[in-house]
Amino acid sequence: MDVGVIGVGIMGRNHARVYSELKAVDSLHLFDLNEKAARDLAGAFEATASPTLESLLENVDAVSVCVPTPYHFSVAETVLDAGVPLLIEKPICATAEESRRLIEKIPDGLVAGVGHIERFNPIVPEIKKIVQRPLYIEMKRHNPASSRVSGSSVVEDLMIHDVDIMRNVLFPDGAYHLAGSGNEDVCSALFSFDGTPVYLSASRKSSKKIRMIYIEEEEFTVEGDFMAQEIYIHRKPGQYSVEDERYVQENIIEKVLVNKQEPLKLELSTFLDCAARGYGFPVSPAQALLNMEICEDVARCFAA
Repeated sequence: MDVGVIGVGIMGRNHARVYSELKAVDSLHLFDLNEKAARDLAGAFEATASPTLESLLENVDAVSVCVPTPYHFSVAETVLDAGVPLLIEKPICATAEESRRLIEKIPDGLVAGVGHIERFNPIVPEIKKIVQRPLYIEMKRHNPASSRVSGSSVVEDLMIHDVDIMRNVLFPDGAYHLAGSGNEDVCSALFSFDGTPVYLSASRKSSKKIRMIYIEEEEFTVEGDFMAQEIYIHRKPGQYSVEDERYVQENIIEKVLVNKQEPLKLELSTFLDCAARGYGFPVSPAQALLNMEICEDVARCFAA
């Protein structure tokens, strides 16, 4: 397939790198308003720098939209008008309202997906298989300050990944109650799904990068690390005792075998397969809209 990347910032460069490594890609085309940046990246990956967005769309079978979030709507609209299958980096648009308007413009049968990359982290399907009746769920996503993000709060920037896993993987159905607190850079949100608390926290002020999920069930506790792609299951202790006034318990800890993969490579290869076959991408625009609606609910908790 001939593939395009629109926008060659940090995420665009990552998309270009991965596409250059995929056997399904015959030629790679890049476009950015910064023509020099596009040419430099094209030289690094034996790609073609397109002089205009329109010329890129005339030469590709599928495209990644990696421009800054405020421009997602206008660029995606141009791609849709050209009838080219597209993958839009998350969030789908800057607002839920823009997302709804964009979804209305997607022609029937055109493959359109949204790049919620953690859905392709190999620990996510494993956790889905393990979890049965969660009593408590916690997800943390904390980052040092990043210069790449502008125009969005920590909710749309970071927490949205865990919102996607919570809503579209762990609790795809049912209403929830929500309480939240925070600001543009640090936020926490407590959801309740039929009495099960789900606590999400996100920060762009941390000195330590954290990507974790913690789930308690009646008989076991699950800990997952999204970066290390590791899952541990802690079983209920078989023995409690007090020795020399010291509390002692024996635990059984299982390490789940995870087939480690680069999530972006899995995401983009899945997208190209869907585009070639006309299949729906696993992260649909409708799911991405739902994520944005929940993020806006969270943001309203601290807007006042």
